[in-house]
Amino acid sequence: MVTILDGNDKCAIRKAVTELRAGSIVAFPTETVYGLGANALDETAVAKIFSAKKRPSFDPLIVHVETLEDVVAYTGPLGENALLLGERFWPGPLTLVLPKRPIIPDIVTAGLDTVAIRIPSHPIARALLAEVAFPIAAPSANKFGYVSPTTASHVERSLGDSLDLILDGGPCTVGVESTVCIVNEAGVSVLRPGGITLEQLAEAVGPVSLGNSSLSAMKSPGALPSHYAPITRITLVPASVRLPAPRHGERLGSLSLMSRTDSVGYLAQEVLSEKGDMEAAAVKLFAALRRLDDVGLDRIIAEIMPEEGIGLAIMDRLRRAAQREGE
Repeated sequence: MVTILDGNDKCAIRKAVTELRAGSIVAFPTETVYGLGANALDETAVAKIFSAKKRPSFDPLIVHVETLEDVVAYTGPLGENALLLGERFWPGPLTLVLPKRPIIPDIVTAGLDTVAIRIPSHPIARALLAEVAFPIAAPSANKFGYVSPTTASHVERSLGDSLDLILDGGPCTVGVESTVCIVNEAGVSVLRPGGITLEQLAEAVGPVSLGNSSLSAMKSPGALPSHYAPITRITLVPASVRLPAPRHGERLGSLSLMSRTDSVGYLAQEVLSEKGDMEAAAVKLFAALRRLDDVGLDRIIAEIMPEEGIGLAIMDRLRRAAQREGE
């Protein structure tokens, strides 16, 4: 039976530190989603993450550290763009893919010579990192390919039989994963849109590009074509198009930015933001998909949302949630 402790309690942090130092895995909150953490320098501990998530070993993990000095310790000196991004957005929902030092095991990076690394801003994650004194590898705390968890109860439902401890920090404040960028002599390329928008990145370092899908899948955590998927199949429809009417006996649910009047006969409806606030929508996205999944629908009809700012990250998640093998 998994134990859930209040992550704001110092005793709970000490308990989590003890578990991590012993080579166990611990779930904890970040500002983006809940992570499933292990000592990133302990290959055996990291292997437990892959086992618990049923995650393919070719998908690299994000390494979480406490300070910019820690980043340098595991990647080497930072170039101008990496330093500008780190100073501007860390602690926060930005992951940089940088050359790794040999101390980072290959199991963490899927054998690549780069490591995905970030400094989280959530106070519980930071308290944990300050106490353990080693980097924590932590993908989202859910079964591989399924909807990411934004509350401790989501983690318990998905992985409760695979770990001993969850630190509860309440709902995550960003709600979608970190933006992943590769930074090299060619410039800055976004491999996975996320909590930091392209516009924010461009303000810091000038023009940025969107990486191609094959490069993203190799280099970036959470960039495989089919990912973040509920059990229920998803169909994407333009916001300007009327929602399809349910066929006889068909159980449909809808996911939209704001309320719609054309979901007559739908068994369930999820509205992400009555005011059309995309940041609020991002926070609610994964929880809304989980609630729709719990209803027992035949299909979720999801509205295509504006791809500006964090809307790009929302649509990235929805498109990959809708992607199915062979479709």
